[in-house]
Amino acid sequence: MNKAKARYDQLATNRSQFLDTAVECSELTLPYLIQHDLRQRGNTKNLTQPWQSIGAKAVVTLAAKLMLAMLPPQTSFFKLQVRDDKLGEEMDPSMRSELDLSFSKMERMVMDYIAASSDRVVVHQALKHLIVSGNALIFMGKDGLKNFPLQRYVVNRDGNGNILEIVTKELISRKVLGAELPEPLPNAPGDDGYKTGSEEDDVEVYTCVKLDEKSGRWVWYQEAEGMVLPNSRSTAPKNASPWLVLRFNTVDGEDYGRGRVEEFIGDLRSLDGLSQSLVEGASVASKVIFLVSPSATTKPQTLSKAGNGAIIQGRPEDVGVVQVGKTADFATAASLVQQIEKRILDAFLVLNIRQSERTTAEEVRMTQQELNEQLGGLFSLLTVEFLVPYLNRTLLVLQRSNQLPKLPKDIVRPKIVAGVNALGRGQDREALTTFIQTITQTLGPEALLQFVDPSEAIKRLAAAQGIDVLNLIKTPEQLQQDMQQQQQMQAQQSLTDQAGQLASTPMMDASKDPDATDRISALTQAIQPPQ
Repeated sequence: MNKAKARYDQLATNRSQFLDTAVECSELTLPYLIQHDLRQRGNTKNLTQPWQSIGAKAVVTLAAKLMLAMLPPQTSFFKLQVRDDKLGEEMDPSMRSELDLSFSKMERMVMDYIAASSDRVVVHQALKHLIVSGNALIFMGKDGLKNFPLQRYVVNRDGNGNILEIVTKELISRKVLGAELPEPLPNAPGDDGYKTGSEEDDVEVYTCVKLDEKSGRWVWYQEAEGMVLPNSRSTAPKNASPWLVLRFNTVDGEDYGRGRVEEFIGDLRSLDGLSQSLVEGASVASKVIFLVSPSATTKPQTLSKAGNGAIIQGRPEDVGVVQVGKTADFATAASLVQQIEKRILDAFLVLNIRQSERTTAEEVRMTQQELNEQLGGLFSLLTVEFLVPYLNRTLLVLQRSNQLPKLPKDIVRPKIVAGVNALGRGQDREALTTFIQTITQTLGPEALLQFVDPSEAIKRLAAAQGIDVLNLIKTPEQLQQDMQQQQQMQAQQSLTDQAGQLASTPMMDASKDPDATDRISALTQAIQPPQ
């Protein structure tokens, strides 16, 4: 009874410190993102809004850049390739270009499937959770992806960081759940103090995910109100699990990750405090108060009731204005705010390219290069924990639905390619183009034609570009036919030239040789193309 709930509460103890830090990071950036594990859904009345928007801008921008790098919209983030050690043994190396073209077509099918789904929306939401809290959980179900925030799941890892156990917590309406759960007691207080008993009340549904050591497969089931829900048990292969536990930064021995916001939480705290001081100080400084001397003849009531341009009796020296002499303090705080903002924007890759006539292409290129260098170290962990299992699961789903042919695992393997400036097979295209240009510039065009097969180069360029070459590139039979026609035309042209040269010679003069006309006619018939 309540094994799942007890296990969730047990593992939640280790999560508490990470959740507290994540909530604070969320309060300084996106307050709605991560909250404490509350019983009620949609409890946003007590959310504290930060005094600055730099944190929100930084998180959203970095999430968008990571999204662009991992799941680019117009190119593939992976490529299928044949193992080099299998080319000479189990298949002809000359088939490599043909296989690359077939693999390129499969890649487009997978990317079209991803584009038609809502995966990118969920992944972008998960990336924001990763940046803020350092943790995210994605479930790849039949209806698409689902993101679990940190307050809705707990994990248990071994010493090497491998996942051993996952327990999630969801709030689902009793009516929607549809299972025959125990009847609730009217107005019975729950563990958290909230009264329950209505059919509309939410039920805590726990999902336990474990790795079965005997079968080597992932096994999970759902539990609610102390009973296992019917038809909730399921399994998945170890290398194609639908449960993707993501971390941003890892620390040895910790079950949970550390976010980017936590690394700069000191600057965000300072920025929020200074922004509050500037706003409140500006509000005070902008308040206008007039003082009237107690012994003055000018009456305050007359002054307050006077309209614009009114004429009243009084002396100017009787009236003064209260001014806050804190302009220097405001300037110091504003200067410090600008410095902190710059550090935060640089840390989160919010690059502002100078828009002017003097902005050169070299400046833009250097900015892109800097962006690529700073993001490069973030892909290693996300590649292992997200892209690889996400791709394996997607390929498995498409193969099970017969939308994609099954690939031999021992021969064909997928390779993840992630980046900012060079994404997907674009790396192969650039490498091949640079190789051809180097040969041409170093050895000359003659060496290029001598050592490089043009048809093979064209096929590889098409595969690198992801272009469907069906009915676009000529087949070997068509090339052979074109070559034969060209040779026939050259032979005919040669005979024609010879006939013209012979006809102009004295020996082919019909007045001197009666048989010259017959020889010219025979030569003309010989060069005519066959009907």
